[in-house]
Amino acid sequence: MRSIGKDWFGYFKVTLVAALTMLGATSSLAAEEDPWEGVNRVVFRFNDTVDTYTLKPLAQGYQKVTPDFLETGVGNVFSNLGDVVVLTNDLLQGKVRDAGIDTSRILFNTTFGVLGFFDVATRMGLQKNDEDFGQTLGAWGLGSGPYVVLPLLGPSTVRDAAGRVPDAFLQPYPHMDHIPTRNITRAVDVVDTRADLLSAERMITGDRYIFIRNAYLQNREFRVQDGQVEDDF
Repeated sequence: MRSIGKDWFGYFKVTLVAALTMLGATSSLAAEEDPWEGVNRVVFRFNDTVDTYTLKPLAQGYQKVTPDFLETGVGNVFSNLGDVVVLTNDLLQGKVRDAGIDTSRILFNTTFGVLGFFDVATRMGLQKNDEDFGQTLGAWGLGSGPYVVLPLLGPSTVRDAAGRVPDAFLQPYPHMDHIPTRNITRAVDVVDTRADLLSAERMITGDRYIFIRNAYLQNREFRVQDGQVEDDF
């Protein structure tokens, strides 16, 4: 994911990974994991409306006028910036080997890849890892807490919402003093990320809220446990 791929418009890709396996979750488990469903649905509808009338049309226009190679390159640049977040959380979790891989990715992509425009590290066999502070807290033994939908940020849990704060300081935006440059950069990142998700959202079926909630929770558990998850269903 890109530097802000975990923001609310990134929930499509985040939640599709394990969606089908979660649709059979029992109602009792849903009540336990989502005790604030009433409020969450209201926020979800708000987010969905904002996306429908602003971000999605912008993303569709961006994708229509942007050549594929350029769209891929722009995405790679933001992904390279996001590797700083991944590397930091590798270290916090004691994953020395992964930290070495992600350090190499940053070095090779920033230099030979022209600030990350070309993902030369992946071609070299250095596969991108996926870590954030929410996962780090989970690795340290902190439970996820209830499911919550954040305004403009989308699906989360209490633990993951708290984890967004330190990760935000590892992104470039808080350290960019020139406000116009910062705003333009963030806007391009947002629209490019949303454009990358246009095809993925077609997989969502049935009750969108339930589909996304169940898939998000399963996906986060999968990532926190590094794929070592027992299927309780």
